[in-house]
Amino acid sequence: MTFLKAYWKNLILINYEVDPKILKPFVPLGTELDSYNGKYFVSIVGFLFMDTKVLGIKLPYHVNFEEVNLRFYVQRHGERGVVFIKEIVPKPLITLVANSIYHEHYFTAEMKHQWTNSETSKSFEYQWKLKDRWQSISVETETEFISIPENSEEQFITEHYFGYTKHKNKTFEYEVVHPSWRQLKVKNYTINIDFEANYGL
Repeated sequence: MTFLKAYWKNLILINYEVDPKILKPFVPLGTELDSYNGKYFVSIVGFLFMDTKVLGIKLPYHVNFEEVNLRFYVQRHGERGVVFIKEIVPKPLITLVANSIYHEHYFTAEMKHQWTNSETSKSFEYQWKLKDRWQSISVETETEFISIPENSEEQFITEHYFGYTKHKNKTFEYEVVHPSWRQLKVKNYTINIDFEANYGL
């Protein structure tokens, strides 16, 4: 049975090129780091879960909520996938089930989001509280959606359909099903993150 089924809305993806040596301790057994034109990336992804079902059931107060995660990219048997280093949500039950049963790396924090529209731009922001300090990512974009070009860096970042989890000496695989994304061109962005406090990086 599918653990979590939901509609993901208004994703922010912030991407950093990194030295692959930093990621090797997190790579699950049987997978290998994936790259785009020789570049290795980590991504901070913020979005809103909507119409969420946990094990097929809509739980009260667990239907719509934020998530911010840190992920990187791997391959296994020719399949491209993601590995999550940390996934922040505001719901302790999601954290408990995901970590104990599925060996994920969820963390519970107070969270909030804000979306605004004008005639000339859209704005999206996700915030989470860590040790009494608010962390945040936000972008201002143009208003018209555009397609993601084939074989582009944007497609490499967005088009992954498997997730892999490292737990002791085992690798867990699960399928991630989503439609092909469209994108909004970013005009401005703000990143307010204590990387060491959040991720130890």
